[in-house]
Amino acid sequence: MLNIPNLLTCFRILLIPVFVVIFYLPISWSAPLATFIFWLAGVTDWLDGYLARRLNQQTPFGAFLDPVADKIMVSVALVMIVEHYSVIWITVPAMIMIGREIIISALREWMAELGERASVAVSSIGKIKTASQMLALFLLIWQHSIEMEWVGFTFLYVATALTLWSMIVYLAAAWPLLKKSNEL
Repeated sequence: MLNIPNLLTCFRILLIPVFVVIFYLPISWSAPLATFIFWLAGVTDWLDGYLARRLNQQTPFGAFLDPVADKIMVSVALVMIVEHYSVIWITVPAMIMIGREIIISALREWMAELGERASVAVSSIGKIKTASQMLALFLLIWQHSIEMEWVGFTFLYVATALTLWSMIVYLAAAWPLLKKSNEL
């Protein structure tokens, strides 16, 4: 159970409180260091998946914990930038992204109970959404320059649009079963 990919996932979870504490430290280099920790978490996410496939060390525990670690890190980062920027045009995209994750996680769990999990598997839209979201968060956590922040805001809105689009795709795939279960 505790192979290298799963240890990397656990490490990523342990980075979350460190990330938060560093972000809020009242020192000039807290934002760049918090950004580095966020980046490191992203690298370990890629690395644990790569190693799990490469070393044939995919486990049910890893399949459960990896997306949980990702969702916690992203949700925490979204909450932190909402608090930091304290404006509705950052709050609304964050609400949409966190809400979508809750809806799709519940949908996947329900579909798995019906033996239909493949109907709501991760799509290419979801992967592009995640990349846009991570880039946006990276830039908004760093706060290096106003130009960088505006690029971050742009990617935040790209990620929000992709978030809504991917949610619609997943719900459309599940709609026949949702409709059928409502008729019973």
